[in-house]
Amino acid sequence: MPSPLGFTVSARSRRTLARRGRVTTPHGVFDTPAFMPVGTRASVKGIAPELVAQTGAQIVLNNTYHLLLRPGPELISRLGGVHKFMNWHGPILTDSGGYQAYSLSATNKVDDDAVTFKSIIDGANIVLTPERAIEVQNLLGPDIIMALDDCPPSIDPGASLRDPAQSHRIAQAVERDQPRAGRKGYDPAARLDIANQRTIRWLERCKAAHARKDEQALFGIVQGGIDLDRRTWCAQRVAAIDLPGYAIGGVAVGEAPEQIALVVRHTAPLLPPERPRYLMGVGYERDILAAVLAGVDMFDCVLPTRNGRNANAFTSGGQIRLRNAQFAEDPGPIESGCDCHACAPQAHGWRTAEGLPFSRAYLRHLFMVGEMLGPILVTLHNLRHFQRLMADIRERIADDDWEGFVRRWPVAADGCRDLPPLLG
Repeated sequence: MPSPLGFTVSARSRRTLARRGRVTTPHGVFDTPAFMPVGTRASVKGIAPELVAQTGAQIVLNNTYHLLLRPGPELISRLGGVHKFMNWHGPILTDSGGYQAYSLSATNKVDDDAVTFKSIIDGANIVLTPERAIEVQNLLGPDIIMALDDCPPSIDPGASLRDPAQSHRIAQAVERDQPRAGRKGYDPAARLDIANQRTIRWLERCKAAHARKDEQALFGIVQGGIDLDRRTWCAQRVAAIDLPGYAIGGVAVGEAPEQIALVVRHTAPLLPPERPRYLMGVGYERDILAAVLAGVDMFDCVLPTRNGRNANAFTSGGQIRLRNAQFAEDPGPIESGCDCHACAPQAHGWRTAEGLPFSRAYLRHLFMVGEMLGPILVTLHNLRHFQRLMADIRERIADDDWEGFVRRWPVAADGCRDLPPLLG
């Protein structure tokens, strides 16, 4: 049976494991390394699909769990599948719901058969077995589907984290996995072993249940936390199952950037080199660059859209917070040289007074008075920022000028440390 996904590599770095390629799907192609905007509920929040495409995005991600709740996969299937439903003409990837088992730990339970959620809508029990996760994604009809995996807390829950929200999620996940009553402490290593074994069993069940193998590419997911031996164990077993692509999961759930980079550099080379590699839920520019240099091809994250809705704009030098009073009379664009709809509206056929960009002062005003145009414009800028980043990365894979890259993108410099010299 022919694969529904093709992957070709067109350039390889001579200094790193980075590679440039192209993925072919039934709904079109996308260039790699690729960043996928997140459209959780079949919508990149506040942004029309055509505008998402104009930022340079070639593939988007939808969330299986949320579409299962509303409007339901059966309805979307009756309306022709998720591409027609959301009017997106390019490839779509859906996650499986495994991450929600971690992020919504307070309202679910996990056993060897399934994840049982309490619906965030009406409190009803939602049982997500590996078979149901695949059935839902078969009904939704995306090009790439993910196996259901068990995503445990990846670090010691007693560790001090900079992000209080992540600390809270880890504590909830630990409490779900091993309630305090009648227990003594929490054994992270034992929990990782359970997750690894469960992830492999669930992947085998997902592959057996997949009813649209000629139309949808199933990716398996590697777990193992920050324990490199457990990452190796899981990666070897996931890679032994013949699939169109493979993913690294369970990172960016509380670890420091150095830990993320360590795990990815260890794990990515263990995955089949002829198949695309996907790092789930990452992220910041430094983390993306470090992963690309380790041989990763695909990324997704909510940061561009979530931060855009909260007046945080990404730039090549770092984020700026547009609510700050220092921008109240700033006539400049978010970032000079950016060609997004906010910084260079005339480049997109938008007529503005004297061809001016939307100023930082104006954008701050929009947020301060609650006008929805502010989140829309900053989200468009952030989406374009990440697509510009990826385009520059793809070019650098061919010429290996990473020093020039970090001069243009100092925000990513930490992902490019200790590079070897150009070979040959």
